[in-house]
Amino acid sequence: MNLPTPEQIREYIVNQLPCEHCEVEGDGSHFQAIIVSPAFEGKRLIARHQLVYAALGDRMREEIHALSMSTLTPEEYKKNG
Repeated sequence: MNLPTPEQIREYIVNQLPCEHCEVEGDGSHFQAIIVSPAFEGKRLIARHQLVYAALGDRMREEIHALSMSTLTPEEYKKNG
C-alpha cells in the first residue's frame, strides 16, 4: 500500500471542503494540517474535525494513521496570523 503524501491529503480536503487556506505536512503516516474554512463558522471543535474526517472519508481509516489539525474560520485565522 502506498502511503499518501501531504499534497494528496491536502487535495482530498480541498476537493470536499471550501478552504481559504489548507496546509498539510507529514511523513506518510503522521500528518499535521492547518485548515481555514468558512464551513467552520459557528461550529465547535469536534464538529469542525468531523467535517474534515468526512472530507477524507474512508482514507482516514485506510491510509491516514494520524492527523492532528488546527481548524480555523477565516476570521480566527486573520486574528492568529
